[in-house]
Amino acid sequence: MRVLIDTCIIIDVLQSREPFCKEAQELFLAVANKQFIGFLTAKSTTDIYYLTHRCTHDDKETRRILNTLFALFELLDTSGIDCRKAISSDLSDFEDAVMVESAIRSGMDCIVTRNLKDYVKAPLPVYSPSDFLNLLNVNE
Repeated sequence: MRVLIDTCIIIDVLQSREPFCKEAQELFLAVANKQFIGFLTAKSTTDIYYLTHRCTHDDKETRRILNTLFALFELLDTSGIDCRKAISSDLSDFEDAVMVESAIRSGMDCIVTRNLKDYVKAPLPVYSPSDFLNLLNVNE
């Protein structure tokens, strides 16, 4: 299964944000155990870098963390056509619409995010971390 992971899930782990980090860590473990193939958008990695660097205040350490993420997750490019399609999307949040369009174009099976309310009109399945983990456990 090919799964696009939203930025918030990655930051939950990197910043140990309670009460979200436990499920996010379980997703990381499931990716590491090859229960599914996890993807990040290339665009989200710049946001992850920025938010992580604000905590570490160390460019070398932040790049090391990103390198670890790149070993665990595949990267998904965002193209111009994704942005153009997102403009006319039924999703109200443009950034989320771009993510959905990138996911559709790249053949993702679903998106995992904590921000479900902005994805209500998404034309592909979108799961919370807990719902996706339950789905994985059912399919084992």
